[in-house]
Amino acid sequence: MPTTLRSAADLPDLSGSTVVVTGATSGIGRATAHALAAANARVVLAVRDTGKGDAVAAALPGETLVRRVDLGDLGSVRRFAAGWDEPIDVLVNNAGISVGKFGRTVDGFERQLGINHLGPFALTNLLLPQITGRVVSLSSQAERMGRLDFDDLGFERRPYKEGAVYAASKLANLLFVAELQRRLAAAGSSVTAVAAHPGLVATAMTGQTTGIARLVTRWFAQAPEDGALPVLLAATGEVPGASLTGPEHLLHMRGGAEVIKRSGQARDAALAARLWTVSEQLTGVSFPL
Repeated sequence: MPTTLRSAADLPDLSGSTVVVTGATSGIGRATAHALAAANARVVLAVRDTGKGDAVAAALPGETLVRRVDLGDLGSVRRFAAGWDEPIDVLVNNAGISVGKFGRTVDGFERQLGINHLGPFALTNLLLPQITGRVVSLSSQAERMGRLDFDDLGFERRPYKEGAVYAASKLANLLFVAELQRRLAAAGSSVTAVAAHPGLVATAMTGQTTGIARLVTRWFAQAPEDGALPVLLAATGEVPGASLTGPEHLLHMRGGAEVIKRSGQARDAALAARLWTVSEQLTGVSFPL
């Protein structure tokens, strides 16, 4: 298995493997699903809009399945997990959002925290008895600016700022991966948990930026196919558990994929354990092993 990845054409043959990719109808998720399918994996598109999912699946090579899951609705997450009883080699927690206005999920959580962290947290733990290989969660170097206030995780009392809330959710992703890996190792499981930072990518989400950020995106953003490379390395490469993959160049914002550094707070074991406990309380979902 590779320790770096510069092209999806370099993926190993994934025949016989099943990979679940959330948010696979556009952007990085769609590019990830396409590359995995081209490498002969059976790809499950876990998506909110099954009509879009069917259209994407029809354009992918190999065997694909489409299943509905809305990460902003824990009832939907539970239904997806209850309806799945086959082995999963890799779960890719790709789906995520960044929104400018405060909103709530079906369960009453702030939307970015709910969809970017709590939904994937619940989905992963519910599916974990079926996962045989790896859990990959998309994060971002924005985690370095993230802060978790456990008295106001949902930014209900603090001023709501899109970037601050997004960064906090991306920090939560890395802390989740770290604590999940610790628990897997303690349980004697061979499953590993890895995070991926795709870099600066031109997607529908980054296309909503304004001002200087919009210009930076226009000048420097890479295509979703390139942004998928760190995800693919995390899913198939020889990378340590709890590690973070990201682009090789331009301050880890463009080109290729390698293992990169996490911030000090993303490696804080006590912080990770506290977030896990709170996440269990909020979702009602616990570590199953």
